[in-house]
Amino acid sequence: MVKIRLQRLGKNKAPFYRVVATDSRNPRDGRFIDIIGTYHPTQQNEQFKIDEEKALKWLKEGAQPTDTVKSIFTKLGINAKFVSNK
Repeated sequence: MVKIRLQRLGKNKAPFYRVVATDSRNPRDGRFIDIIGTYHPTQQNEQFKIDEEKALKWLKEGAQPTDTVKSIFTKLGINAKFVSNK
């Protein structure tokens, strides 16, 4: 099963994350299939950079987003586009 989840990068107390599509059996920071975008929780502005086309492609192929990624997609309106295209 393919999951869309966050992969932690950065140094101690200064994290940033990649939003990746990966096999659910791989570890959090392990191998991934595709990079969908980035998430910088410590910045004030422009925290999310998500490629909508890739995100919608993986959602259409049946990838399951984690709760955090699902909330990011909801804030950006990707979930609404996915549901309306169904």
